[in-house]
This record gives sequence, C-alpha cells and structure tokens, in this order.
Amino acid sequence: MSLIDTAQINALTRFLDTTAQRQSLVTTNLANIDTPGYRTKDVDFRSVLNRASGMMQTSSQSPVREVEGLMERPDGNNVSVERESLLLAQTQLQFRTGVELLRSEFHRLQMAINEGK
Repeated sequence: MSLIDTAQINALTRFLDTTAQRQSLVTTNLANIDTPGYRTKDVDFRSVLNRASGMMQTSSQSPVREVEGLMERPDGNNVSVERESLLLAQTQLQFRTGVELLRSEFHRLQMAINEGK
C-alpha cells in the first residue's frame, strides 16, 4: 500500500469517475434531443454506491439505465432540456467539490510528509 493509496483517495477517485460518467451521459442526452426514439439515460447511483461500499459484488452490469417516468414526445424522444440542464449544473458542482476534497487530502498528506523532515 502506497502513501497515496488511502481509502479516502480511492473513494474520491470513484466519486469523480462516477460524476464524469454522469456528465458524459447528460451531454449525450442533450446532443440527442432531436433524435426520434432516443431515451434519456442516467447513472444508477444506488448500484454505484453499493459497489463502492462492497455491498454488491463487482459485475459486468453497467450502472447506466434508462430514466423512467419522463414525458415522451410524439416521436418517442423523452429528453427534457430543463432536466438535463439542471443535472449538468448539479454534476459540475459535485465534480468541483470532489476535486476540492481530493486536493485537501493531498495537502494533508503533503503536510504530514513535510512535518516528518
């Protein structure tokens, strides 16, 4: 186990990976707003959290799922600009928060190293 291989850093890394994946899905949803039959997709955070906490074995099943309950237009597309814009802003804030927490963790490690001179 290396100095930077801590539980906090690993958890923050998984968090950043998940938020990056979600941002990619949101932008894909927005890019397909005019695609007939396109269904909105999102990350199933419950399965991601269960995997991260060890409650669920790692499987090949993707945490990406179709979003149910959205209004569908006559062409079969159910992408909502309002919903996706809100999720995009929320995901950006979550990512920034994760980066700041990771930065803080590295700063803490750096202080511990420098104090040990």
